Amino acid sequence: MNQPWINHLPAGVQASIDADHYSSLVDMFEQSVAKYADQPAFINMGATLTYRKLEERSRAFAAYLQNELKLQKGDRVAIMMPNLLQYPIALFGVLRAGCVVVNVNPLYTPRELKHQLNDSGAKAIVVVSNFARTLEEVVDETPVESVILTGLGDLLSPPKRTLVNFVVKYIKKLVPKYHLPQAISMRQALSKGRRQQYVKPEIENSDLAFLQYTGGTTGVSKGAMLTHGNVVANVLQADGAYSPALGNGKEFVVTALPLYHIFALTVNCLLFLHKGAKNLLITNPRDIPAFVGELKKYPFTALTGVNTLFNALVNNAEFESLDFSKLKFSIGGGMAVQRAVADKWQSLTGTRLLEGYGLTEASPLVTCCPYDLDGYNGSIGFPAPGTDMQVRDDEGNVLPQGEVGELFAKGPQVMQGYWQRPEETDKVIDQNGWLSTGDIGYMDEKGFFFIVDRKKDMILVSGFNVFPNEVEEVVALHPKVVEVAAVGVPHEVSGEIVKVFVVAKDKSLTEEAIIKHCRHHLTGYKVPKLVEFRDELPKTNVGKILRRELRDEVKRA
Repeated sequence: MNQPWINHLPAGVQASIDADHYSSLVDMFEQSVAKYADQPAFINMGATLTYRKLEERSRAFAAYLQNELKLQKGDRVAIMMPNLLQYPIALFGVLRAGCVVVNVNPLYTPRELKHQLNDSGAKAIVVVSNFARTLEEVVDETPVESVILTGLGDLLSPPKRTLVNFVVKYIKKLVPKYHLPQAISMRQALSKGRRQQYVKPEIENSDLAFLQYTGGTTGVSKGAMLTHGNVVANVLQADGAYSPALGNGKEFVVTALPLYHIFALTVNCLLFLHKGAKNLLITNPRDIPAFVGELKKYPFTALTGVNTLFNALVNNAEFESLDFSKLKFSIGGGMAVQRAVADKWQSLTGTRLLEGYGLTEASPLVTCCPYDLDGYNGSIGFPAPGTDMQVRDDEGNVLPQGEVGELFAKGPQVMQGYWQRPEETDKVIDQNGWLSTGDIGYMDEKGFFFIVDRKKDMILVSGFNVFPNEVEEVVALHPKVVEVAAVGVPHEVSGEIVKVFVVAKDKSLTEEAIIKHCRHHLTGYKVPKLVEFRDELPKTNVGKILRRELRDEVKRA
């Protein structure tokens, strides 16, 4: 396919990158912490972690993993926590030890956590005490040998640390009782690590850095194998797209999306670390009043989020009174940005809300809107620097400009495959390295790409993937359910919500009973919000349930 977008790139934006500029993420990290040593790196709950302190503490953590836990290069370490100062310390400590990071959603149920720990073969886990109870329920059925625990306030100053941990545990009662006698506190681990020698392993771009889990059409969560090179390339691609608007050592980014999410991990954490920025970590972005209260304190220059977050902010009266004079632009990812939200955001802040597009399998950035775009145009932008895009029909033929088909992407950011699932890998990456995105779209005459539909059955709730098979599997566990189908239903706040169509064994089964059952087995965003009972479900002649027919019914309603 031709590349008309090259003629429309803003001044200074690169069409390609040097993917070997850094030899690994550790190399990139070491250069940044040396260059910006005395500048603030991360801020959370009023506490500041400088680049120098980040280097020292992550080195101590890496030394602890090497000496006390005897972890070797390539061993997997799970991190299960919200946005706290502990996260970047653990993240870079694991990477510097040569180990592989397995990001875990702290809201996972025991069933979901058990699958991810077993599938990844994680030998150790770093977990916030709020979620230790979940780990306790399954840890003996997993390969996990070492548990490192931390409290929400553990890295704050001594008086505030005691107060925060006391309030969280005894006043708000956010720490259910747990019993993990083998666990060590992260503060102890850092203390021991400071007195131990850190030996830097040989780490190259070809080495595995992350097992980033994502859903699949089979309903089984799969680990996307992202190497140091994949993620370094994606950081440089993001930098190439936005560097003319971002100054080195001058930016202040707000991170409300959880860092265990691939978008926040690559863009907020790694890109802005590469730029020497200050990074404000928001632990609970759902508390909008508290979030806005934090924003009032700082002259932020960039903010990323999902459409639901931006929508909540523009509808908050206090947010309207903030000073946006330093804000350069905001980036929406994870789900489609809605025109009404983008227009209101630009009217309120005087800055653009730009939409990016990507997927876990691509580290994640595939396309990004130009930073000098006049306003929302409904597109997902141009391919990221060094990325090739194609639109193909069902037979695999490349389609010309304007015609609708499945989007395919190729570039240095595309994963190596799914962890221990070569057959699943072959379904999404062809022999020439092209990644099937599963999204349906087209390219216009200027080179802008547009998404019109999703080929996969994936449901996108507030930027998080929900795959119908997983929801259906859980609903089907209910003893009064005969058959079930799950689909996405448009929702003005979260983009989509989950709806299940259920064939029941008897009339006593209620919507409330189904939802309660699901809450026990699924993370909140995966739980169906709507339940409809049917006498039968539409099927193909071989008995496969026709989800698309049910989705079409929803659209017509």
